[in-house]
Amino acid sequence: MTKTPDRNLIVGLDVGTTKIAVLVGEVLPDGEVNIVGLGTHAAKGMDKGGVNDLESVVKSLQRAVEEAEMMAQCHISSVFLGISGKHIECRNEKGIVPISDEEVTQDDVDNVIHTAKSVRLPEEHRVLHVIPQEYSIDYQEGIKNPIGLSGVRMGAKVHLITCHNDMARNIEKCVERVGLKVDQIIFSALASSYAVLTDDEKELGVCVVDIGGGTMDMAIFTGGALRYSKVIPYAGQAVTSDIAYAFGTPPVDAEAIKMRYGCALGRLVSKEDTIEVPSVGGRPARSLQRQTLAEVIEPRYTELLGMVHDEIMRVQSELRAQGVKHQLAAGVVLTGGAAEIEGIVECAEQVFQCQVRIGHPTNIRGLTDYVEAPAYATAVGLLQYGKLHQGQTVVDVRDKASVTGWFKRVTNWLKGEF
Repeated sequence: MTKTPDRNLIVGLDVGTTKIAVLVGEVLPDGEVNIVGLGTHAAKGMDKGGVNDLESVVKSLQRAVEEAEMMAQCHISSVFLGISGKHIECRNEKGIVPISDEEVTQDDVDNVIHTAKSVRLPEEHRVLHVIPQEYSIDYQEGIKNPIGLSGVRMGAKVHLITCHNDMARNIEKCVERVGLKVDQIIFSALASSYAVLTDDEKELGVCVVDIGGGTMDMAIFTGGALRYSKVIPYAGQAVTSDIAYAFGTPPVDAEAIKMRYGCALGRLVSKEDTIEVPSVGGRPARSLQRQTLAEVIEPRYTELLGMVHDEIMRVQSELRAQGVKHQLAAGVVLTGGAAEIEGIVECAEQVFQCQVRIGHPTNIRGLTDYVEAPAYATAVGLLQYGKLHQGQTVVDVRDKASVTGWFKRVTNWLKGEF
């Protein structure tokens, strides 16, 4: 029996407030990611990006991982893990170093980035990402790639994303309990940007907003660089809660009603449309106008998007004061599970007063029918990020068929021998 050669597989794990998604992707020779496995399960024990019941999260993770392994016919041993939560902070820093030789080498670049990130962090925080924005050599600014250029001293501007050590450790602990190793932790909004944004949008200026169940993760790009990132701890669950309280319906049914009949803008709904709303305690279901449902949903979505708008305006004024490109000419890109509701683009355009689109994951093959939904933007982005940073961490995902085949051979040999 011939051993099946190892495939170049990477795994993305998105642990959200309402859903856990595991994606297994195969990196093809042409650099494309072919999705070969998918596992999802309702997230139990998570709240606004943090763990509040370890055992429940472990059980949910186990189910999702087993489903993905079964579909991909492989054994998962390590993952790229997405993280969110209001504990995540960002800051822009600068570093300056003398150029050691006549021209800039990779060592000089590493030194200047190390200098820029060597700042005092808030207590109990650790660095998640150090993302270079631009470099300067002597009097020349706005350099994207300084290697090979000549000069005396080089400066770098970087974007630091930090997270609370214990919050990250708790999620890592859940993953380790399932028997997996964490290759790297990635901020969810950064991962989503890899999946849904184009280089042109980042250059022109764009804000990506990943609206999940418990958090809204946002990232602002101008001039091709990440300038700001933030987590707002309110999202889709607030809308579900409003529906449950307004109509006296169980939260599970409220979520189903929101996804099936919800609309984020009342004027788009016909007054003739009616829906059946289940009641609690065995009471009979009631019939309601869909317009009434939209009147509950619209104010909450307007409020949530208004929070994002306030952040954008504040960041733009800060960037303007620093003399950095601040315009978002490419507008706003909404993604995440709560961005799948009807009428959200029209509602967002009213709030932001600029062009808005829904971000669907791109540049993937394989199980595209399943994962091209905005809800999988973070999970797909983790694969895209993993593909680019694969050299730094080797992901060991071996073909299950070869392992089981080897085990059978050993068992048969032992039986024959004794």
